[in-house]
Amino acid sequence: MYYVFLALSGIISGILGGMGMGGGTLLIPLLTLLFNFNQKIAQGINLIAFSIMAIIALIVHIKNKLVDVKVALKFGIVAVLFSCFGAFLANMIKVKYLKILFGVLLIFVAIYQTIEQIKNLQK
Repeated sequence: MYYVFLALSGIISGILGGMGMGGGTLLIPLLTLLFNFNQKIAQGINLIAFSIMAIIALIVHIKNKLVDVKVALKFGIVAVLFSCFGAFLANMIKVKYLKILFGVLLIFVAIYQTIEQIKNLQK
């Protein structure tokens, strides 16, 4: 049963990641809360899964002419540089604080998304 839930978690986060919605916002909490993975291990698993999903999704989106390649390359270079800093920082932070920071991030994302949906309903 464990592997079935783990596979379902991968499927759902893969679909969300392929749609560009950040499957990690679901995968990391599932791995840590449901499967008792260490926060740093869950983030590492998410990064590997995300990298594969991102490459495939990017190919599809480029093929459908939905990506401005020049802008994506500029953004990508900056993102890679700062991801190195983020990985270094994550290794320095204790796991319990990393969990709290990730939880706070998810709360802010939820609040932001809720406000945006309310704005859209009012239009």
